[in-house]
Amino acid sequence: MHAEKNEIISAAAEIAKEKGIDKEVVSEILEEVFSGIVKKKYGEDVETDIVTNVDRGEIEIYVIKGIVENVENPGKEISLEAVKQIEPDGDFDIGDQYPEEISPETLGRRLVVFARQTFLQRLHEYEKNVIYDEYNKMIGEIVVGEIYQVKRDFILVNHNRRELFLPRSEQISNEHYRKNSTVRAVVKEVRKGTSGPQVIISRADPMFLKKLFEMEIPEIFDGVVEIRAIARDPGKRAKVAVLSTDSRVDAVGACVGMKGVRIHSIVRELNNENIDVLLFSEEPAVFVERSLTPAKVTRVEMELAGRKAQVWVDNNQESIAIGKEGINVKLASRLTGFDIDLMREGAAPESKGQGREKQEAEMYDIDLSEFKEELGEELLTKFLDAGYLTARNVLDATEDEIKSDVDIPEEEVQKLKEMMRKELEEEPENESQDE
Repeated sequence: MHAEKNEIISAAAEIAKEKGIDKEVVSEILEEVFSGIVKKKYGEDVETDIVTNVDRGEIEIYVIKGIVENVENPGKEISLEAVKQIEPDGDFDIGDQYPEEISPETLGRRLVVFARQTFLQRLHEYEKNVIYDEYNKMIGEIVVGEIYQVKRDFILVNHNRRELFLPRSEQISNEHYRKNSTVRAVVKEVRKGTSGPQVIISRADPMFLKKLFEMEIPEIFDGVVEIRAIARDPGKRAKVAVLSTDSRVDAVGACVGMKGVRIHSIVRELNNENIDVLLFSEEPAVFVERSLTPAKVTRVEMELAGRKAQVWVDNNQESIAIGKEGINVKLASRLTGFDIDLMREGAAPESKGQGREKQEAEMYDIDLSEFKEELGEELLTKFLDAGYLTARNVLDATEDEIKSDVDIPEEEVQKLKEMMRKELEEEPENESQDE
């Protein structure tokens, strides 16, 4: 039975080492457990003293008994004669308290087995509480972990030997996750469960984008630039409204960086999610107008009570304002909190040097960044740097101009033009005259 006792202490020491639990905590739990089984045997009102040494695998169990001449309650009393037999040189007398050490054999094997089960249960509960408290304090913070299991509906991530849960709903839809690869995400929620806390992390939540801005842009980290609103369609597009607390600092410029270097690092982390950074305004009409970037708005009428906005755009700006699959206007509505109703102003006037008839000037156009998935980030950046901001800009240019500006093969130019014509619902035409 003594071996049984040592087995429990040894197991406790091993668990403490494996799970990184402080030995003092393990000792406290052991003392409570053994105090409980002693009381279970001798009565709830007995006084106990339990001393453990996790390192040496030792435990001493004492019952504090009153010294009496005639013992009537063995669980709480001990005779003076018995004390003198245990400690012949001891200075004890009737009425004193004596800590009698209890041999494990007196507890019985069943109670010792019960002690082991109770200890493991208590240790598990303690660990669950520690994990819950630890990650509950980390909500809104970014963690970096290693993927160790990829399932259809969720991914399990190892973070400091803790299991984190990345559900499909919190993943970026066009990302592919591989076992043993590293992933960054924000701690979104910690749920309590019977088997332990479940730590939910997210790459799709706007909070993740906000934290990335704080990490990558010093002005935001320092509080010089504030993020006032965020709207996201994860993996596709996001809008971030910012405002500077220092009139000398350009909020949008600080976020984008020289040649877009700052925003590009965030875009890469989000698997090429297109990010519009715009200047926040306390004036609702101005904020709504800016939220529809890159579309140009002619006028805005607000119904503040009903949180509605009517926005007029020229014909050739309507599809840009709407965005591919309606994403631009949807995100603008989410960002501003207003239900935005787009209105067609009429045909836009011809622009000098467009090289198209008025009929074509009235056709819809699409912001080139909407073709990010088809072009890829590197090619899209080349087009944007060369001044091709919309699909119409690409279609208006000759193949020689595009080859010169962007440095891509002629057959690739033809394929891109064909794809953009279809998106604009424009019938392919013989461009040999123009080009």
